[in-house]
Amino acid sequence: MSQFVKAVLFDLDGTLIDTAADFVRIIGKISAENGWQAPPETEIREQVSAGASAMVQLMLRYNEQMDLSEETLLEFRQQFLDDYEADICVDSCVFTGLEDVLSALEEKGVPWGIVTNKPRYLSELLLEKMQLDTRCAVLVCPDDVSRPKPDPEPMYAALEKLSIPRGAAESVLYVGDHIRDIEAGNAADMSTILAAYGYIPPEDQHNLKQWGADYIIDTPEQLKKLLLSSGKFDYL
Repeated sequence: MSQFVKAVLFDLDGTLIDTAADFVRIIGKISAENGWQAPPETEIREQVSAGASAMVQLMLRYNEQMDLSEETLLEFRQQFLDDYEADICVDSCVFTGLEDVLSALEEKGVPWGIVTNKPRYLSELLLEKMQLDTRCAVLVCPDDVSRPKPDPEPMYAALEKLSIPRGAAESVLYVGDHIRDIEAGNAADMSTILAAYGYIPPEDQHNLKQWGADYIIDTPEQLKKLLLSSGKFDYL
């Protein structure tokens, strides 16, 4: 890995921001409206990185409602997205320890940004609510590319927006909590950090080393230590 880090990029949900509590709340709301039981919080949390459809399907499967028409499934997904947009940031927060990382990067003039599979309208709204929108140097969403992660196209888009040549991609760190994050970062020749504290299902926990990340961190504090205390990076 290059000793000089030109930028640090994050996945959004489950890596930079802990959004699970808001999704748990919304799944609970929709479940109650239909006279259903909400799935356990831990199970909802494990599906966050897989997206809205996965969380809705979990709710329906938990209540034995999988014989619904495709149209009805899409209606539930849209309700989920509409409810989330209307009340997007009640309990979401930056993972403990990562605010120190962001502040340190900013003090050193190292840009940080986000490459996510979350739709742009929701990503922008969340960042605005959390007052991170003016601090984030680059935001790349599926709307901005033809092929989202795990394809490297979003990573290349971030490099272009940051005016970093692809040949210098190794000097960019990408932090994510899903295998597609690591695959996309590796495919773009970035240095990858797997956030094992994120929304990873138990069945994947024993396979994490096989994902091929350059580093695996179990807590946000370990990322802080890696970047701020290890001496590995010469901007510190």
